[in-house]
Amino acid sequence: MTEKEQAKQKVKPLGNRIVAIRLDSEEKLKGGLVLPDSAKKKQETAKVTAVGPGKKTEEGKTIPMNINVGDIILLEKYAGQEVSYHNQEYLIAKADDVIAIIEE
Repeated sequence: MTEKEQAKQKVKPLGNRIVAIRLDSEEKLKGGLVLPDSAKKKQETAKVTAVGPGKKTEEGKTIPMNINVGDIILLEKYAGQEVSYHNQEYLIAKADDVIAIIEE
């Protein structure tokens, strides 16, 4: 997804949630066979495309998010909800489900 497409994105997370796109990693076996999606393990890495405003405290203050758009993140194995919107697959997850930010 290009920056222009990200700017047009209509999926906006609420609270301490993020919207991300899983990163593909094509798996090939010896001999050149490619595994179908149904046989692959889901990737836990994703690129963040949108970030919510943050979690609200009981006093009404907002705790800012420490995850930014464009970050490559590592998620817990079964984290988030997968949704499809305008032919794009998104993952919506809570910030608490992010276990690491991958720095290159």
